[in-house]
Amino acid sequence: MTSKTNAMDNIQLQNTNTNGNDGAAHVDIEPVAAGNGEGQGYPTERDGLLARQANAGNGETMPSPHEVEAQRRTNPEKCAMCRIKDQLNEKVFGVFRLWMIIVLILIAIIVVIVVSMTLCTVLYEDVDEKFDSSLFDVPLYFNGSFRLPNQDFTEDFLSLSSNKSQEVAAELQQKLADLYRTSPALGRYFSTAEIYDFRSGSVIAEYKLAFVMPADEQDQLRNFTLSREMVYNVLRQFLYDQEAEESELMYIDPGSLTMY
Repeated sequence: MTSKTNAMDNIQLQNTNTNGNDGAAHVDIEPVAAGNGEGQGYPTERDGLLARQANAGNGETMPSPHEVEAQRRTNPEKCAMCRIKDQLNEKVFGVFRLWMIIVLILIAIIVVIVVSMTLCTVLYEDVDEKFDSSLFDVPLYFNGSFRLPNQDFTEDFLSLSSNKSQEVAAELQQKLADLYRTSPALGRYFSTAEIYDFRSGSVIAEYKLAFVMPADEQDQLRNFTLSREMVYNVLRQFLYDQEAEESELMYIDPGSLTMY
């Protein structure tokens, strides 16, 4: 009985495979190793499935479903981009794809905005810019003085008929006229700027500013738009914004400005 049991222990597992349809069979002998009297586990269906997936197709290793799912979870942004690309490349009608339609819509929006802005610029009329200067018949004058620190007082400044006096006076008058004519608030009312005298102290120039306004608005203009404070501040701000260069003979000292 004992010898019979030992013989059974040494029996090797045999797999019988049938080849083709002729019923012929051959036996594969797979030894089962035992250690310490315990045998290793038998292969399962899952092990066979994983083995077939690993060896499928021309010797290339194929990922298992679990690996594919893991890759999808680790690359969600890549998958989303792929879906977006597929959607953009879908044909909407004819040969036009979705991305082409989006680009055409954006171009149409830009064209509409540009055309609208152009039409508004051409057709818009500022009511404040429409005025009849012939109705401005009420004069308003401001006098004052300022100093030219880069000028030296000479005998030529004693008479306004001298070439030096006329040259300096003409340049200063042009500077004042350009300033007030380009003023958004005062430009329409400005008439003339005049330098009528020079006196010593470096060179101090005496000036006169003339404005005209409509009679029906003169009270309001005197109190606000054409008030002394407004006319003075416009000129003072201009003087502070100018560059004080040593070579600029027509530089006007802002601190010396007076107006009354």
